[in-house]
Amino acid sequence: MIVREKGNWLRLLFVWHGSVLPQILPRLLVLGILSGAVVYGHGHLLHYKVPLNAAPFTLFGVTLAIFLSFYNNASYDRFWEGRKQWGALLNTTRSLARQALTLGHHPADAPGPPHFVRLLIAFTHALKHQLRYTDAAPDLARLLPASVAQAVQGAAFKPVLLLLEMGRWVQQGRENGQFDTTTQLAFDHNFNLLADIVGGCERLAGTLIPYTYSVILHRTVYLYCFLLPFGLVDSIGWLTPLIVVFVGYTFMALDAIMREIEEPFGLGANDLALNTMSHTIESTLLEMVGAPVPPAPERAARYIFD
Repeated sequence: MIVREKGNWLRLLFVWHGSVLPQILPRLLVLGILSGAVVYGHGHLLHYKVPLNAAPFTLFGVTLAIFLSFYNNASYDRFWEGRKQWGALLNTTRSLARQALTLGHHPADAPGPPHFVRLLIAFTHALKHQLRYTDAAPDLARLLPASVAQAVQGAAFKPVLLLLEMGRWVQQGRENGQFDTTTQLAFDHNFNLLADIVGGCERLAGTLIPYTYSVILHRTVYLYCFLLPFGLVDSIGWLTPLIVVFVGYTFMALDAIMREIEEPFGLGANDLALNTMSHTIESTLLEMVGAPVPPAPERAARYIFD
């Protein structure tokens, strides 16, 4: 996720890092060359005059803008829901850590609450790795006892198995007289919230915007941009490449951004910074038990948090 100051209006005009311009620049160059060739050929294609003007592109552009707006809203809604799920994860893990530390009859130096907190941290990292299809083994090995890490590593749904392990920890505390029934129910309420978060994130990761929407909008955007020079050449002449490239930048950039944020848990520059959020959760929980806080993860670039 790119996080940087927006600066003044003039600086924003020339921002390179953090924009999608590097990604679409080759397409814009091709579009500009095509537009120049169309102007040079006076709107002829293989000795055939393409009889287009700006009128149909005006009507077509309004329709295209409406569909792009729908796709943009749907993509950003998925991105924002993913962020809310991880915000809820931070709040719920803090609540569970506080309950483990304050509601049980544990001695000050008892190993039980710190073990429970590490289960919460492992749960967070396991969820991140599941959503990104990356290997959770290093994080599980450094946070959990070898037997637990080995059992969890072999599971397909590691966060769910860790949630079960936390439930067993509370059940054992109930049997040992450290928690009463009311406290156990309070834990169970937050466990249900964690299960809802896992399910919500799995839904976002597993149910994308229907593929047919992506195909039709992608095709329409590029067809519109590459036909536009033929509609403008007779009215504005050598200004056609400039106008066409500007219009193409607007539509192609929006198309690229929407494709990136519709999968909020990915590794793109504009996706959610799950590594940073996982580190935040780990740091705040370790502070609660008085343990050393690990250093922040290295950034992929100066302004990018992954």
